Amino acid sequence: MSANHVVALIMAAGYSRRYGEADKRQERLADGRTLLATTVARTEQAFSQVRVAIREEDDAFQLGLAASTPLIRLRQAHLGLGVSLAEAVAALGGDCRLNDSKAVAVLLGDMPRIHPATLRALQQQATRDTIWRPRYGGQPGHPVLFGRAFWPELAHLRGETGAKSLIQRHPSHYHTHDVDDAGTLFDIDTPDALACF
Repeated sequence: MSANHVVALIMAAGYSRRYGEADKRQERLADGRTLLATTVARTEQAFSQVRVAIREEDDAFQLGLAASTPLIRLRQAHLGLGVSLAEAVAALGGDCRLNDSKAVAVLLGDMPRIHPATLRALQQQATRDTIWRPRYGGQPGHPVLFGRAFWPELAHLRGETGAKSLIQRHPSHYHTHDVDDAGTLFDIDTPDALACF
């Protein structure tokens, strides 16, 4: 499948309450880029279509994002990941530039270690009616790729649990792809985790 047939959606509208008072999305890494900007840059190495979902009131410049970064501004991020994901996917569905997209890869803004080669390998698996997820050391990781057939269900998610319930409803469409990439499990939830990056 051509890379432009899978759109990457980076979810970066959460409130990171486990991280503390600071906005972890703005935390600077060793090369001077923000955590979110690093995740976006990695993603852009593998996907020709990328969208970054942030809160409506966010300052994209403070988050370290380029002026050219395509944004989805979420009005209901305070209601949890499920609602945020629903709002973001609804926006994707209404974007005429994505009419040819057969799947969406849902990434998290605090996972900057996923290797672009892993992202490209997952894209090759994606179809309109499958759900794919990487697996490292027997554990499922991120991103999760949802075929377009599942976008209507994604657009009606609610609550804090994201798309877990959708995956559980469609076991015959769900597949894992074994990868040699610990970055698919590594997220930065605490300052200690950032220090280990």
